[in-house]
Amino acid sequence: MGFVANMTSLVQYFLFVMHFDLETAANTLTNFMGSAFLLSLLGGFLSDTYINRLTTCLIFGFLEVIALILITVQAYSHDLLPSPLCPKDCVKGRIAFVFYTSLYLLAIGSGGVRGALPALGADQFNQKDPKEAKALGTFFNYMLLSVVLGAAVGVTVIVWVAVNKAWYWGFFISALAALVGFIIFAIGKPFYRIQVPGQSPILRVIQVIVVAIKNRRLRLPDTPNELYEISDKVYMDSIHYKIVHTNQLRFLDKAAIVPKDIEPQPWNVCSVTQVEEVKIITRMVPIFISTIIMNTCLAQLQTFSVEQGNTIIMDKSLGHFQFPAPSIPVIPLVFMAFLIPLYEFVFVPFARKITHHPSGITQLQRVGVGLVLSAIAMAVAGLVEVKRRHQAIKHPDEPISLFWLAFQYGIFGIADMFTLVGLLEFFYKEAPVGMRSLSTSFTFLSLALGYYLSSIFVNIVNKVTRNITPSKRGWVEGLIPEDLNHNNLNLFYWFLAILSVLNFFHYLYWASWYKYKTEEPIEELNSRGGETTKEPIAELNSKEGETMTKEPIAELNKQGEEIKEPTAELNGRGEGETKEPNVELNGGRETKEPITESNERGGDDVPILHKEGNGEDAKTHHSEEKESNL
Repeated sequence: MGFVANMTSLVQYFLFVMHFDLETAANTLTNFMGSAFLLSLLGGFLSDTYINRLTTCLIFGFLEVIALILITVQAYSHDLLPSPLCPKDCVKGRIAFVFYTSLYLLAIGSGGVRGALPALGADQFNQKDPKEAKALGTFFNYMLLSVVLGAAVGVTVIVWVAVNKAWYWGFFISALAALVGFIIFAIGKPFYRIQVPGQSPILRVIQVIVVAIKNRRLRLPDTPNELYEISDKVYMDSIHYKIVHTNQLRFLDKAAIVPKDIEPQPWNVCSVTQVEEVKIITRMVPIFISTIIMNTCLAQLQTFSVEQGNTIIMDKSLGHFQFPAPSIPVIPLVFMAFLIPLYEFVFVPFARKITHHPSGITQLQRVGVGLVLSAIAMAVAGLVEVKRRHQAIKHPDEPISLFWLAFQYGIFGIADMFTLVGLLEFFYKEAPVGMRSLSTSFTFLSLALGYYLSSIFVNIVNKVTRNITPSKRGWVEGLIPEDLNHNNLNLFYWFLAILSVLNFFHYLYWASWYKYKTEEPIEELNSRGGETTKEPIAELNSKEGETMTKEPIAELNKQGEEIKEPTAELNGRGEGETKEPNVELNGGRETKEPITESNERGGDDVPILHKEGNGEDAKTHHSEEKESNL
């Protein structure tokens, strides 16, 4: 709540308290927001690799509270603020140090929390349980709803207090709200499901790339079954799931070619699942890139559109109430607050009947709808700016209502509802288990790059258009909000609308190419012998008490071939598992022989070496043959 309130009001704070010009204020905000979202990668990486997601949220949440307190102190102390008589370039020395320290400490704290919190919430749902797995999409919708409601309070109550009472009161309420939320979150610590961090996800990716490059001259086997995969038992003991092989990006499969003369090790062979994890990440990259332009559009609604709503330019009265310009973003928040429950309780059940998809529509379809709406929002924003500027020039005493901006904000709010939740759910569900925090952080990385790209676009567009406009002014150039009447903000909006349309077709290509992850179910452990089984291994003959094997268990050797062997039979004394060589009945007599597999070099039979862990062989020792009474 406090973060969103500050995000929308900081442009005003930069302009009228810190005395930045319009371009510097807009770029400072977008750089700050970009850093805040970019640093979510730090929180995601730490929570996946070194500290769990709960601890990450607690550490960075504390930093966020400290940052808000520091901002409050600066806004309260006149010694830490520039002189009201200073025209520009007033933020220097001690003032600059406190200002930028508090601002980027807030970026670090909020970014770290944002990187770990969505995955921590999703971890509370067991995806092996069909009911809980179905509720995962609902969780992301409700998470967005909670953000929307908190932000609505922030951009109305807190912003009104900051603008009409004092800036330090607005920052103080934000700090207090963050502190209360931090305490409530920490109290719930004993009740959370905590996923223990595993091997570095980045290291797993590097291993696949390195081994694939080393094996680049080797020929791929004819069938994927000949590629290396570790046993089901290893997956039962780890956080990873076995992933079904896909035929895309086949050059990465070379990392799973079984070495002939050396033991399998992490840096000379990778499992099919590990290779598929890298394929998933690779397929995600163009999807991620396709969402950056939309977030560049979002940055305009939080900078220039707020300035459009300034008192001098638009009429912001609502009856006798003066609507603060920084509170304009409450418009899409109101739309979203009503539409999210409608989407969850009306659209999803209806669409589910047609598509038979648990979420109604796929995550990528949801993102695509948002991208289309964002292009429409920018086109509408350009039209509204034409009307606003025409009215301001022809009838300066009768400015149009602030609520004309509701069109662009409302459309973009709906777009954000589709895209943000779609991306979060997509990155969480599709990502490898060991990097879900880092993967969901890609959503916020897209926001970060969108904000940075906004600053780049503003500078480039101004530089280029200075040379082509008769006034020799850039489209979005000016020192004070009144200059918007002499700029071409509408052309800048339409430029972004055209880019958004082109970007949608770019997204459409990659979304149609994307292949969703398919996980292979891991067999349950046999409670008698600890072996993995797909079917019950043995049942007792009700008449004689003899063991009847229903189906032999299948285990993969390092070439991917199946080795079929019964795992456990009852001996004649009624004892449990017999650790003997394979025993079968041959016409009522016992035949005792070791289980063999084909030697990969010459075809001779050799005793099987069972693999565990990362592929090291665990040698089986055969005891002397004993009499067995069946």
